[in-house]
Amino acid sequence: MLKKHNPKFLFFTLLTLFFSVTAFSQKSVYAGIEIGRRAIKVSVIDVSNIRKADYKILSFWTERIPFADHIDSKGELTPEDITKTSVTVTNQLQKIKAENKILEENIFIVAAPVFASARNIDVLKNKIAILTGKQLEILEVNEEAKTLVKGAIPPVDFANAFLLDIGAQTTKGGYIDELKDGKLEFVPLELSFGTMTLTDAVEKTVVNKSQVNDMSTYQEKSFDYNVILRKKTKELFDANPPLAKKNKLYLSGGAVWAFSTLFYDETVNKDHYVALTLQDVIDYDAILKNNFGKFTNLAKTNKEAARVLSTYDQKYLISANNILVTCLESIPDLASKKVYFAKEGQVIWLISYIADRSKKINTNF
Repeated sequence: MLKKHNPKFLFFTLLTLFFSVTAFSQKSVYAGIEIGRRAIKVSVIDVSNIRKADYKILSFWTERIPFADHIDSKGELTPEDITKTSVTVTNQLQKIKAENKILEENIFIVAAPVFASARNIDVLKNKIAILTGKQLEILEVNEEAKTLVKGAIPPVDFANAFLLDIGAQTTKGGYIDELKDGKLEFVPLELSFGTMTLTDAVEKTVVNKSQVNDMSTYQEKSFDYNVILRKKTKELFDANPPLAKKNKLYLSGGAVWAFSTLFYDETVNKDHYVALTLQDVIDYDAILKNNFGKFTNLAKTNKEAARVLSTYDQKYLISANNILVTCLESIPDLASKKVYFAKEGQVIWLISYIADRSKKINTNF
């Protein structure tokens, strides 16, 4: 004979089951799928303490696709781009969920600012929404520096640090200024030189174009151009007096990645934040310009070093480090400050998203 169950008992049983399933999901695990200028990047991280940027990268995957080249040449994404991207995003999303028991609200899908200029971006947005049930967000170019600061600087250091990101086109970053009544203001920083733009500017000073690829000529012209670079950098720091009071500098971008990879050993590079000194950067600079064979030999046995040299040639590395040296030399009382390389550049935007959603951190600036 079947027993009749009390409706209240059934309700509480179902409620307990629901919360058990929810609790089983890992609330500290987050995932991000980034459709970048030239690649799709997938990151899964486990965050222990977002205030201290204490996290563990559980997995990272990337697939190179030249999106930016297609958008620049055609003004839109190709049908192949849209199909491949939507399929890749869908497959990776399914894999993330299967392997990590992750909460739906802890998964983010974003695209780089360059995608805002694609005429047919809505086609990609709609396709991803249909296949995944999630919205594709476009990172705003005018919010890029703020995103970098939120993601690269541990929130516990927000008031005491600033960030510089040495990119291909510009060097950007910023800091957070504390106002009255506990209010915060974000102050962006930008230097008009990046790795590629500085290299281009130096090459234009070579009068005899047959010598433009001659390394000794490039180094000579690069040295001469440092006068202009120092002037621009000094103007940046002079225009932002609060930087002198900041005790920590966080660096990100390809220039610092190249330096850290080629100069430091693998043990140092296991940390999320790599401490560096001006003297180390100067010593690396000397090798770049006078003993470049040391790095080409390193690349034969070190995969990460090989990746650096496949990304940048010697001229670009010299330009990148000229910017790095000049920025460091322009910082007042540098010896009393700590300088860190935010190594995990691929998850900076994801950390920024998590910080924005944390009730423990004030990111309203």
